[in-house]
Amino acid sequence: MKLLHYFAFAALFAFSTMAAAPAATPHKHTKAAHPAASQTTQTAEPVAAKPAELPTPNPVPHAAPGALNVPTPPPPAFDAKSWVLMDYATGQILAQVNADERVEPASITKMMTGYIVSAELAAGKIKLDDPVLVSEHAWRAGGAGTDGSTTFLKVNSQVPLKDLLYGMIIQSGNDAAIALAEHVAGSEDTFANLMNEYAAKLGLTGTHFVNATGLPDPNHYSTAHDIAVLARHVIQDYPNEYAIYAIKEFEWNGIVQHNRNALLWRDASVDGLKTGHTKEAGFCLATSAKRDDQRLIAVVMGAPSDKQRADDNQALLNYGFRFFETHKLYDANKPLTTPELWKGAQNTLALGVAQDVLVTLPRGRYDALKASLKLPGRLIAPYKKGQPVGTLEVSLDGKTLLERPLVALADAPEAGFFGRMSDGIWLWFKGDQKVEISSTPNTQ
Repeated sequence: MKLLHYFAFAALFAFSTMAAAPAATPHKHTKAAHPAASQTTQTAEPVAAKPAELPTPNPVPHAAPGALNVPTPPPPAFDAKSWVLMDYATGQILAQVNADERVEPASITKMMTGYIVSAELAAGKIKLDDPVLVSEHAWRAGGAGTDGSTTFLKVNSQVPLKDLLYGMIIQSGNDAAIALAEHVAGSEDTFANLMNEYAAKLGLTGTHFVNATGLPDPNHYSTAHDIAVLARHVIQDYPNEYAIYAIKEFEWNGIVQHNRNALLWRDASVDGLKTGHTKEAGFCLATSAKRDDQRLIAVVMGAPSDKQRADDNQALLNYGFRFFETHKLYDANKPLTTPELWKGAQNTLALGVAQDVLVTLPRGRYDALKASLKLPGRLIAPYKKGQPVGTLEVSLDGKTLLERPLVALADAPEAGFFGRMSDGIWLWFKGDQKVEISSTPNTQ
């Protein structure tokens, strides 16, 4: 009972102190009034309030006068089943048609086969100089006696894994792909299960594999978007193996075969990735190119001819490089805002992003970007470093370009008993409604 009397007396004393001497600061943390406090209402809906402005993004050369008024034309149109253009650095989709429609990927499938081989190499489970047996299945399903692309491997021969990898990527050898699958997983069926596990891990939601080659099967499918995502991972996760995709020819068993990606000869900025063709799939091509500091990924599925798939990919890449640019806006692990912290050992909580924030947008529109922070109205300790607290949103012309979590940049432990009690009394008087803190400063 005495303890209850003590708390009642403490609350009454705090109230009387605030009423009699508003200029005094009995609260031990000397917290300022929350910027949104005067706007708080007794409703369930969040109330908008303006915090301190966001830091200025990393500088870029200012656009020439009138650049903001230069329109971005629509992307080119193609006679293909589906296509997509992606910025590599951000993963943003710059243009697409039917990007999430299921299509047959044909030999573009071998990008996933190669990705898994790279993962196994990185894990030390296999080695480039491993002798790999060319089984009868690999020879019959993908060898010289078939209508598909082949490396011309001999049945029951042993071939170094590195040569099989080159034969699969450069020559699109079905026999090489099957031999690699069997070496990694014991059988092609088991390897297909592994492919689907990797597809789920990489977020390929519209993809399902039943073989390592891309030979036709009703249950073997993907999407242009998924293929672009896979291509991004191939480039980013395993750059050493990605370099193979740029090699123009490879010889095995005395036979020289050329890479079927025609853009390797047309455009010096193109350094991958993979072709595919069957009667059912049509002509498919995934490409990537880098010009200056910008890399793009283009995927065209179901074009009517070999030439057309190359022309379409070239047109997409040219369009992307001409009309879009990528910039780093904010650096990782640097404070974007330091809102007030309640019941904590410290008065504020530094918030930022865990990774650099990059954005791709039409050229000349950088100065039109808007950025906003969305936070809870009151932050109450404790917080752990890296814990999500709010959201950074970047938009252009009212359309959201990206959202990133705002995280605590350091641990923020609770205050001691009396510190928590004092803050609790202040919060009791202020009310405990939540508010949404947002701001849309021009990022010039």
